[in-house]
Amino acid sequence: MRGRYKAGGAQAALLIVTMLRLPGLLLLLSLGSVCCPPGALSALPLASRRGPPGRAQPRPTALYQTRYFPQKIDHFGFEQDLTFQQRYLVADQHWRKDNGSILFYTGNEGDITWFCNNTGFMWDVAEELNAMLIFAEHRYYGESLPFGNKSYSDSKHLNYLTSEQALADFAILVQHLKETIPGALNAPVIAIGGSYGGMLAAWFRMKYPHVVVGALAASAPIWQFEDLVPCGTFYSIVTNDFKKSGQCCSESILNSWGAINRISSTDEGLKWLSSAFHLCSPLKSKQDAAVLKAWLIETWVNLAMVNYPYKADFLQPLPAWPIQVVCKFLKNPKLPDKLLLQNVFQAVNVYYNYSGAASCLNTSQSATRNLGLTGWYYQACTEMVMPMCTDGVNDMFEPRKWNFHVFSEECFKLWKVRPRPSWIPSVYGGKNISSHSNIIFSNGGLDPWSGGGVTRNITDSLIAIVIPEGAHHLDLRASNPGDPKSVLQARALEVQYMKQWIEKSRHKH
Repeated sequence: MRGRYKAGGAQAALLIVTMLRLPGLLLLLSLGSVCCPPGALSALPLASRRGPPGRAQPRPTALYQTRYFPQKIDHFGFEQDLTFQQRYLVADQHWRKDNGSILFYTGNEGDITWFCNNTGFMWDVAEELNAMLIFAEHRYYGESLPFGNKSYSDSKHLNYLTSEQALADFAILVQHLKETIPGALNAPVIAIGGSYGGMLAAWFRMKYPHVVVGALAASAPIWQFEDLVPCGTFYSIVTNDFKKSGQCCSESILNSWGAINRISSTDEGLKWLSSAFHLCSPLKSKQDAAVLKAWLIETWVNLAMVNYPYKADFLQPLPAWPIQVVCKFLKNPKLPDKLLLQNVFQAVNVYYNYSGAASCLNTSQSATRNLGLTGWYYQACTEMVMPMCTDGVNDMFEPRKWNFHVFSEECFKLWKVRPRPSWIPSVYGGKNISSHSNIIFSNGGLDPWSGGGVTRNITDSLIAIVIPEGAHHLDLRASNPGDPKSVLQARALEVQYMKQWIEKSRHKH
């Protein structure tokens, strides 16, 4: 994608990388997970019980079945009558026909097997809730491609990639499951999701309350649109995570941008930066230096989101509380430029090369191939428009205003479409959602996405749970001996509300 940024110059390149790559990519990369690499099915937590705090869970002997369901490509028009095969996964080891429930994962932007592997909370509580687990793949991701290998060929084929169409897929799929699985007709369904999937879970309950009795929306930034929250909130939270993790850490990062600008102003400086950061591809222009800075921004934000209290290898193999480890290299912001940037390299090396296996660092690197980044770029250029900005005062980044015009122009160059910044608040209600019910909004106090999330109760059934020591939806990760007390309490409360929804639904039938 980066090669298509050249027309706008270095400034436009950095802007579009920051606006598209960061808000979209980072929303994707941070889904709550089991402590295992993507695809490691044998490492799934046992779908039987949570067990006492501090005990690692045994492993499952059975996993899931893969199924497909024909969905209409267009649920809202009548001219287009084509269908595609939506993939979904079923785990029914603990399903009870007489009084069971269904936990329905609202798939994100990527391969659904990856999300299935990385949402340990659902597996941990399945037996307690007598639950069947369903993981539904989001259209245009994984194997659920409406037009096969032509799905991404142009904006005409991408026209049906919207949250509204995806929610309709989920609703039709649930109805199909209830009609075809013995004992499922009156089974209460609870939507569960994290990040974009959490947004979808909340919106699923809002738009289809007759289909799902409640929703757990973990780290769901449903208010990161228009002016519902200040555009600088996200990066301010990232900065605070670094401030709290080491003296002068955020100040060192703030000063690093000027150092990069000064050194990258010459060809010799670009060579030095390439060597100092052990880059796989050398920097050759100011535009390359701008991409380097965007890559560093991405690194700092990723660290804020995966700042977990125990070792994990979700995005990258990382130590416990990785920002504290990173900040050990960033104690002196007043060092000369080259010494400061050598320390910055040591810091990012913790993230990209903690195992010591990497011979060089790749500025186009992403954490997993299971995510559909191209699809999210399109969504960010249409309805998922999340304004973000920095000022260099309340955060540790260079000042950068939210410039919708530049953003729109870049989207038009990429896709021949124009973003609609007010569409999501118009469709889903913005902050005017008090008429809805039975939604849990959970957020981690360390998670930068919490700034666009619901962090206070709206009504007695629109509940906010804040986990002070939590990074990006820590509560959806599998139980771990290193879990802080706050996440154990959050999970227990979430299950308590789910049981109430299930019980109330049973009384209706």
